[in-house]
Amino acid sequence: MESLRIIENWPVPTAAAAVVRADGTLAGQHGPVDHRFPLASVTKLLTAYAVLVAFEEGAVELDEPAGPEGSTVRHLLAHTSGLAFDEHRVTAPPGERRLYSNAGFEVLGDHLTKVTDIPFAEYLHQAVLEPLGMTATTLEGSPARDGVSTVSDLVRFAAELQAPRLLDARTVAAATSVVHPGLKGVLPGYGHQVPNDWGLGMEIRDGKSPHWTGLRSSPRTFGHFGQSGTFLWVDPDARAACVALTDRAFGPWAAEVWTPFTDAVLTELAGAR
Repeated sequence: MESLRIIENWPVPTAAAAVVRADGTLAGQHGPVDHRFPLASVTKLLTAYAVLVAFEEGAVELDEPAGPEGSTVRHLLAHTSGLAFDEHRVTAPPGERRLYSNAGFEVLGDHLTKVTDIPFAEYLHQAVLEPLGMTATTLEGSPARDGVSTVSDLVRFAAELQAPRLLDARTVAAATSVVHPGLKGVLPGYGHQVPNDWGLGMEIRDGKSPHWTGLRSSPRTFGHFGQSGTFLWVDPDARAACVALTDRAFGPWAAEVWTPFTDAVLTELAGAR
């Protein structure tokens, strides 16, 4: 795909990107796709998927208590537990506000470790990484932000999100549907959003503006971006997903280049149909 060459003009030392179609075929890739990059919050997609595997295996229930009093696994996945951004401190009652929380995903990891008696990083490996052949991906700390991976590995995960083999398709559909609709909140780097819709670990585009995906992205687009200059989105209407990894921290540069890049990718995909 010619549109992927746009990453050569990004103001970053290193960048790699790829697009995978809903049928699992690679539409294109560019850059060092086997280079390992820190994922930052893109890690949350992998963590959420591992929790959903645990749910289907019967190890956890989405509505069982986890985190602050009154909070559940579902609240933690949907950033509605009331936990603060980076502190294990309660700032709101569960279900009342969308408070994006790294702490909440760390609590999720601890909860899964407790109920399965398997360290979370190992559970993630067994439940998600190994079955998908993601041999270059590791979790080296927090389940919220300390994943390390490659574009090649994340293409496998993006294909799974579009045509799940590890989860029932109904579970993925629930994870990519709005949980606690109508809640307002802050989308990090993009300010207050009303509503700030989120699924189970998956951020949902809906009508958010500004946003890190494209102007052409459908409202059903879901995924995550990371403060290490990384993103993964799936656009069900385009029947494709895109992964882009860099080694420059998120900042104004990303807000300037990511949206036109995504629009170029979507335009090329539409033209190829």
